[in-house]
Amino acid sequence: MTQALVSTDGTRKWLLKTDDGHEFEMVFIPDHDRGTLCVSSQVGCTLNCRFCHTGTMKLVRNLTAGEIAGQVMLARDALGEWPAEGEEITGDARMLTNIVMMGMGEPLYNFDNVKQALAIVMDETGLGLSKRRITLSTSGVVPMMQRCGDELGVNLAVSLHAVNKETRDE
Repeated sequence: MTQALVSTDGTRKWLLKTDDGHEFEMVFIPDHDRGTLCVSSQVGCTLNCRFCHTGTMKLVRNLTAGEIAGQVMLARDALGEWPAEGEEITGDARMLTNIVMMGMGEPLYNFDNVKQALAIVMDETGLGLSKRRITLSTSGVVPMMQRCGDELGVNLAVSLHAVNKETRDE
């Protein structure tokens, strides 16, 4: 981990660094009944969405499956969510309850690594998070959306950031 910031509402933002020196971020957002981790899939992005700061950066590279799944492991470590031997952390004791693939990058442009990472996150012998608690957010990569549903089975969200219908339709 390069740097961690915690706001007054408990939101935590981490600036992480890959082994080859590239920086990316993940964010944990606590709520009264859940805690959501925003996970990155790329360093930079190719999409140039006006509402997104990452869109102003060039794409440096895709994150590997290990770097993606590693974000969940780092967050669980920082939140103290590794059970002691023979202990299980569930329900109210768990702070990290949900994952959303909407950090840096477009996850559907790094589909194979995202798929492999989420398989680890969802596997009961891996990190054991239910696919019902995982959302993949896309800017609308239509050709990959059906594949996401067929192969991942997680929730799918399409980001349409605008204050009114006319702007969203544009």
